[in-house]
Amino acid sequence: RPRGRAAAMAAALKRCLVRRRDGREQHGVAASCLRELRDKASGILAIDKAREPITLVLAEDGTIVDDEDYFLCLPANTKFVALAKNEKWSSKSLDSGTAWLSESVDEVDSAAEKWKQLARQLKDDLSNIILMSEEDLQVLIDVPRSDLAEELAQSQPKIQVLQDTLQQVLDRREEERQSRQLLELYLEALKNEDSILSKVAESETVPRKEMDVVDTGTSSTGTSAKTALSDQILAALKEKPAPELCLDSQDLELVSKEDTQALASALRWDKQKAEALQQACDQELSKRLQQVQTLHSLRSTSKGKKTLPWGDWLSSKRKK
Repeated sequence: RPRGRAAAMAAALKRCLVRRRDGREQHGVAASCLRELRDKASGILAIDKAREPITLVLAEDGTIVDDEDYFLCLPANTKFVALAKNEKWSSKSLDSGTAWLSESVDEVDSAAEKWKQLARQLKDDLSNIILMSEEDLQVLIDVPRSDLAEELAQSQPKIQVLQDTLQQVLDRREEERQSRQLLELYLEALKNEDSILSKVAESETVPRKEMDVVDTGTSSTGTSAKTALSDQILAALKEKPAPELCLDSQDLELVSKEDTQALASALRWDKQKAEALQQACDQELSKRLQQVQTLHSLRSTSKGKKTLPWGDWLSSKRKK
């Protein structure tokens, strides 16, 4: 029974975010009532006793929150501004806190919104797993099982199977990346061996000059290149091994359709390497779309059902 009461008290706690009027640092506070939130906010924000009692207002528009019932109606993770005695909320005071609202708070909101958006994609069609990026897969894996179960309206055991499947897809892409890296190392070793043998028979001066010309030409055009790809996509293409495995399908399509010369200049690669990357992205995109079409075909022929049951789809996915 004591455990039951403790669980009930924990369930009644509301998660809130508090900060000072001109502050940018936010603090997470859990409180069961408005009075408890005021007390905790005063302590966490180190507000002098002489400047109490504090007034809590909504960071969004300055609405004063002084009614317990209204506080209980507010959603979790509501943002509050704590005003000490004689302090008043003003829209001008948001100037110094704009970055807090647009960066720190938005990061909390965007992170929560992102996994919910991804979860809705799975709710509409589980085959969207195939089209997701590695980052999206990891986001869903990291979501607490209970939260994901509530969002998808599924039992926690099924969510556990789903997250295991997501992890398997992620692991499979990593294994494929490592295999490609080993193959590239092997091909590079063969190339280096051929290069050493050719240098024995040829003069080294001419090849070096030609390489210098190629290098300077590439670097000079790199600064003037224009591409429609975002910095995030370019960073993934440049830094990650087998980048086509970590991008989602929309990004793969963008890379495939990008002008090869512009892509090569933006990445400071030669055109041949950029073409190879685009071909790899196009092949990965085609493979994913083919997998999705196969699943849709299976659905349409499986006893006239519109969608496969969660358990059947996931179990078949795990067998693969």
